Amino acid sequence: MSTPRPGAAGATRACPHCKATILESASICPACKHYLRFDNAGAAASQSTTALQVEGTIRHPPAGGAWEYSVVLTIRDDEGNEVARQVVGVGAIHADEERTFNLSVEVMPTSDTRKPGKRTRH
Repeated sequence: MSTPRPGAAGATRACPHCKATILESASICPACKHYLRFDNAGAAASQSTTALQVEGTIRHPPAGGAWEYSVVLTIRDDEGNEVARQVVGVGAIHADEERTFNLSVEVMPTSDTRKPGKRTRH
């Protein structure tokens, strides 16, 4: 895995509020929703598109012992190679409780002008 140079598409930085790894181009942190800069914040938000959204709910029946869960996120490239794998959250669901899980992937255009053959794999 390689790290893109600063200013390139896919370059990352740490959010100063929550310390999550975010895109360098982000005006709003997707994790904590804090504003990071106010220049073109509205324009960047209007250009993003939700390319994928999945939501599901798990309901524990009224009887029975607790269920433990782990939310694991895996990202693969176009060749099927694992690029990233993270445990996003863990917990337990007790009798007659429910949890709703939502995954969304937002994409936005970049100003990266490199040739298509010079992609950085990450």
